[in-house]
Amino acid sequence: MAIAYLFVGLLSASVAIFALQNGHLASLHFLAWSIEGVPLASAILIALSAGLLLAGIPLSIEQLRWRSRARALQTRVSLLESALGERDVPALAQRPARIAREA
Repeated sequence: MAIAYLFVGLLSASVAIFALQNGHLASLHFLAWSIEGVPLASAILIALSAGLLLAGIPLSIEQLRWRSRARALQTRVSLLESALGERDVPALAQRPARIAREA
């Protein structure tokens, strides 16, 4: 995990240095929309932020789905374990021993 933080820190520092070194003014055009005199660094950082958001939102939704599924399965396991504990068969409550495979 520390390597990921180091990578993100280095990437952020390089983007900040890039932004500081590219302060030239540029004009932006999109369909009928136009803006003159925007710093190039601002345009790049806004495009980077938009890209991160567009990539991050679907990934976050997928992560929420997996967490929800994990909670539902954990609840189901708990219910099955409690139902198994209520039975009067102690052999079922024990985990089966591993069967050695014959090679």
